[in-house]
Amino acid sequence: MRLVMQTLNLTSLSDALREGLRLLSREAAEVAASEEIRSFYKGAQAPTPAGVAPATADELEAADEIEW
Repeated sequence: MRLVMQTLNLTSLSDALREGLRLLSREAAEVAASEEIRSFYKGAQAPTPAGVAPATADELEAADEIEW
C-alpha cells in the first residue's frame, strides 16, 4: 500500500481511500453505461461507426487477455 501511495504521490491514507473510491465510482459508471447499451440493443451487437470494421474474434480475445 505504501508503495502505491508513493507512486501516486498520495500523502495520507485518507488520500489513498479517496482515490480508491473515485476509481470505483468511475468503474461503476462504466459498467452501468455498458448495461444500458446492452439493454437498448437487446443482446444484438451495437453498430459500429461508419468506416469502422467490427472487431474480429481474435481481436476480442486479445482484448480479453489484457491485464491492467
